[in-house]
Amino acid sequence: MRPCHPWVVEDLEKARARRWWQTRTHLGRIDRAARFISDVGFCLLFPKTGIELPSLWEAASDRPLMDAVEAWSGPDIDRVWQWKDELPRRGLAWYGEFVRGRKSFLSPQLLSDLYPRRGHPTDFTDAPLSDEARKIARILLRSGPQSTAALREALAIEGSRGAERFNRARGELGRALVVTGYGTEEEGTGWPAGVLELTARAFPIARKRHLEASRLRAARQFLDTMIVALPRDLGNAFGWGATTARRALEELVGRGDAERVGPAFRLPGAG
Repeated sequence: MRPCHPWVVEDLEKARARRWWQTRTHLGRIDRAARFISDVGFCLLFPKTGIELPSLWEAASDRPLMDAVEAWSGPDIDRVWQWKDELPRRGLAWYGEFVRGRKSFLSPQLLSDLYPRRGHPTDFTDAPLSDEARKIARILLRSGPQSTAALREALAIEGSRGAERFNRARGELGRALVVTGYGTEEEGTGWPAGVLELTARAFPIARKRHLEASRLRAARQFLDTMIVALPRDLGNAFGWGATTARRALEELVGRGDAERVGPAFRLPGAG
């Protein structure tokens, strides 16, 4: 068990396990998976050593992840792998490379609070994107949801180096919340290809939002899910940077919606 610092709640590991649904009956249906994501607000698809964040896998299975991945079989891995395609396609959760730049989910509410632009399908023109990322967004705007195979063909980037370029562009679009996963499409006899769609077309995002109020709601959700967190934890998770994260957390303290615990922050009474 990790040591408990004096400024965190007692036995943080167990408290987070409860908060992250790891002590409940494992998720067995997609509607419960959607409720889990709605409750925690954000989670990784799979856990990552050294990154303390909730994950869909750990709420759905107590099987060690490496055992499941190496075998790449079994009801748990099949179920979670299907959910990561179906949840965004049904509008139940956003999916892409956002939280810590890793494959992750956002609840529709947290997505709306984190979305940094106007909420219109064309608003990616305001995002700082590379040429290839912007081309992908333009193709999606013009042609609707497209498989990754079709997008790579349209961009004429093939081979292993082409795959690396495409993956960089897709990650960039995910971190900017421009696109979301949107199911899969069969491609011959191989694995189905993932489908991408513009986030602002796949999910309802309020056009009239007070961005600072939205940022504070997102910061509060982070504290509620993490129980206790440092500014850098929030900044790294949502790509804000430590300065912006600290400003948001201190604003919550000023409003009485959070409290300091040494160098960290938590919701009032969370201990």
